[in-house]
Amino acid sequence: MNRDDSNKKFSTTTTLLLALALVVIAVASARADRRVEARAQFERAVKMRTSLEGRPQKDRSLAEYKQTVAAYHKVSLISTQVEEDTPSIIAEAELYEEMARQFEAQYFQSVVNTYQFLLKQYPGTRYRAAALFKIGEIQKDELRQPENAEATFKEFLKRFPHADQADDARQALKDIADAREQEADQESAAKGQVVEPRESKKSIPSVTDIRSWNAENYTRVVVTLDDTIQYDAMRISSPDRIYFDLYKARLTHALATKDFAVDNGLLKSVRVAQNKQGVVRIVLDVNGAKDYSAFLLSNPYRLVIDIRGQTTVATTPEAGAAATPAKKDAEKPAVAADETVAVSTLNETPQPKPERPSSKPTASAAVAKTKPDSARTVAAQPPPDPKPNRDGQISLTRTLGLKINRIVIDAGHGGHDTGTIGPHGLAEKDLCLDVALRLGRLIEEKLPGAEVVYTRKDDTFIPLEDRTAIANEAKADLFISIHANSSRDRSARGVETYYLNFATSADSMEVASRENALSQESLHDLQDLIKKIARNEKIEESKELATDIQDSLTQRLQLVSRSEKNRGVKKAPFIVLIGANMPSVLAEISFVSNPNDEKLLRKTDQRQRIADGLYRGIAAYLDSLNSLSYNRQKAAPGPRSDEGTVALAGNPK
Repeated sequence: MNRDDSNKKFSTTTTLLLALALVVIAVASARADRRVEARAQFERAVKMRTSLEGRPQKDRSLAEYKQTVAAYHKVSLISTQVEEDTPSIIAEAELYEEMARQFEAQYFQSVVNTYQFLLKQYPGTRYRAAALFKIGEIQKDELRQPENAEATFKEFLKRFPHADQADDARQALKDIADAREQEADQESAAKGQVVEPRESKKSIPSVTDIRSWNAENYTRVVVTLDDTIQYDAMRISSPDRIYFDLYKARLTHALATKDFAVDNGLLKSVRVAQNKQGVVRIVLDVNGAKDYSAFLLSNPYRLVIDIRGQTTVATTPEAGAAATPAKKDAEKPAVAADETVAVSTLNETPQPKPERPSSKPTASAAVAKTKPDSARTVAAQPPPDPKPNRDGQISLTRTLGLKINRIVIDAGHGGHDTGTIGPHGLAEKDLCLDVALRLGRLIEEKLPGAEVVYTRKDDTFIPLEDRTAIANEAKADLFISIHANSSRDRSARGVETYYLNFATSADSMEVASRENALSQESLHDLQDLIKKIARNEKIEESKELATDIQDSLTQRLQLVSRSEKNRGVKKAPFIVLIGANMPSVLAEISFVSNPNDEKLLRKTDQRQRIADGLYRGIAAYLDSLNSLSYNRQKAAPGPRSDEGTVALAGNPK
């Protein structure tokens, strides 16, 4: 081959490679353009849905629903390479369900078809458990297809045995079996055959586990069941013990032979036995218990037992004398809570919050104005009196000068409990954990005398009642539970902070129901729960802490967006707060359901702002108790400690 031929061949090869490269570049560019177009289409669809669902149902038309469904469907037609694709498919299914309930039942089949398409095309999606459960639910309740529903729920339990809806799936299978058995009984009765009473065929609930958290003046025992039960309780002296009889229940063999190890504390031992046919008796040996209470929860079913000891507070004669009239005031919240039950359905008119009465400068303010080399002298000065709360009252906590040493931070949800999932896939559990860890670091860095305890530091599922028990067992002084909000109104935004009491608005009850993840029907003994909330002597201090956090967090976020809404301090019966021995609050830090806020919450600087807002609220509360100066005195008095103290001085800005 001569040189000319070789050059021609090289030239041809080079031309082909260049052409191929141009094609690859063009394809990549086209794909990138399609991804941008798909995201823009998703935003248009979200706006259409927000506009549609923002109007009363009677003003919505079937045609508008179809247009909105088509808008979401167009996202996957443009590109299947964007993260908005699966949320679009889920939005289609949700809209079809609304269409079925409002217009034509035939759209229930469209719901099933859409979720089945999602599972087939995106087998690894994080929504696969929820989608499969919804398919079974629609097949059972709406399409009246018990065989298909049974197969779906069995597949769900096979693939997701520990999912949040696992108990609901088991109950659905039980309902299907009961309905099938009832039909068989009716057929037998029609043929003149003797039918055995159905009650004798029902399986008896089992007691599957017993766990305990034990401290010197507090014990929580959680009894896990596979169905709801009825129970009685009684206390017997000499020796001091409390027993619970669980009716129509049986003890598993593994639990009957288990030796229950109990840490040192108020609870001395746990004994359990099948007392007689259909009755399981649990005996709790205690010594010096003051009182006890219990209530039932679901998902899974469990009986939660709280036992409290004789709490004593060592005080000086002067403090003891001062505490006498204050204790009467401290008992008032229980009366107020009982009154709240009577008016729980009434709407309250928000009243302006009175400012705390002014008092003399705090030690923290003095530290801020003092040079580091004289900080030792300031720390040695007698601390000033705590400030009254916003109502001008001095609680028992403030009268006795009680201080804050240990703070428990609770990141909501975790593990299989994802919490709310935003339109773009942000999981509430991940957001809450990140903010909780950031808050803990701020407290440890800026408040050297305080200790931080986490209910979870990774993606672990912790039952609601365990979180309170962890705080009580740690003898915590504050309990902060971090959650993210959700609303059917995608435009809803803002922050709100809750303390434990009876809800006085439908919105507060809705938030509590979502976070509690149980219905009213799951409460075996509502009276016990009411008493437990009503006698919470920490209500006023919890309200004070909630107000400081709400004000600080809102102000911090409004520096970025003036449209950030202050939704206020509210009260509701959150399970995670029930039984806490310390001031405790639940902060809803933003709405994950708001698409714009969800994008903002993905950014680390926004999460840091939230953590900073929570910290500033806690610090403001500590300052009102004079705990800031107390913790400074506990910290090492060297120059490095003084520098850290100055950073915390006064009411943080």
